[in-house]
Amino acid sequence: MTTGVRRRMGVEERKQQLIGVALELFSHRSPDEVSIDEIAAAAGISRPLVYHYFPGKQSLYEAALRRAADELAARFVEPPRGPLGARLLRVMGRFFDFVDEHGPGFAALMRGGPAVGSSTTNAMIDEVRQAAYEQILAHLEVGEPSARLELVVRSWVSLAESTALLWLDGRRVPRAELELQLVHDFAALAAVSAAYDPGMAEILVGILADEPADGPFGDLVTRLVALVPAPGPAPDALPAVPDQRLP
Repeated sequence: MTTGVRRRMGVEERKQQLIGVALELFSHRSPDEVSIDEIAAAAGISRPLVYHYFPGKQSLYEAALRRAADELAARFVEPPRGPLGARLLRVMGRFFDFVDEHGPGFAALMRGGPAVGSSTTNAMIDEVRQAAYEQILAHLEVGEPSARLELVVRSWVSLAESTALLWLDGRRVPRAELELQLVHDFAALAAVSAAYDPGMAEILVGILADEPADGPFGDLVTRLVALVPAPGPAPDALPAVPDQRLP
C-alpha cells in the first residue's frame, strides 16, 4: 500500500488502486471505522480526488467488496483430481487463508457491514455461496442434484461460513483442526442423508471407494471407531435353578 506518494494514474488504474487500498484497510478494521480521509492518505491523494472516482464511501466499499467476493469465490476452485477428502481439505486451507488475511473484511462481506440490507451487497454474498455450491457439485460430478444432495451441500457451505465467523472471534480453536473438522462435517452430513436416501447412499459409496485409509475421511472413521467402547467379556452361563417342587 502506498502512503503519501502522488503520481499521475489513468482513471481505471487509480480506481483499482483505491479499491486495493480500501480493501487493505478493511482487512484490518471494520469498514465502519475506516474514513475516506484515511483511504485518501493511504493512496497518496486528496479527499476530493477520492470522490472524483467514487461518489461516496458506500460505492467504494461495494467496489472493494466486489473484489473480495471474486477472490473468495476463486478459493473454492480446485482441480478435480485425487480423493475428494484431500480436495476439500485444500479448499478449506485456501478459504481460511482468506479469512485469516481479511478478517474484518470477510466479516463485513458475510454480514453485510455498513451495507446491511443493500441489494448489491446481498447479491455479492449470494454469488460467493452459489460459486462454492457449484464447485462442490462439480467435484461430485453431479449435474442435476437431488433435493437431499442440494440440502447437504448448501448446509455445508453455510456451516463453513458460520464456523469461520465464529473462529474470527478470538481464534480459540486451532485453525488446522477446524479445516479438518469441516471436511469431516461434509462426510457426516452426507452419511446422515445417505441413511435416508438411496441416491445419497450411492453417492457416498462412490466417494468412499476412492478414499485412502490415511485421508481425511479415513481419519474420521478412525476417530469414530475409537469412541465406541470395546465389547466386554461374554457373561457366564446362568447357574441352574434347583427344582423347588414338592416331592
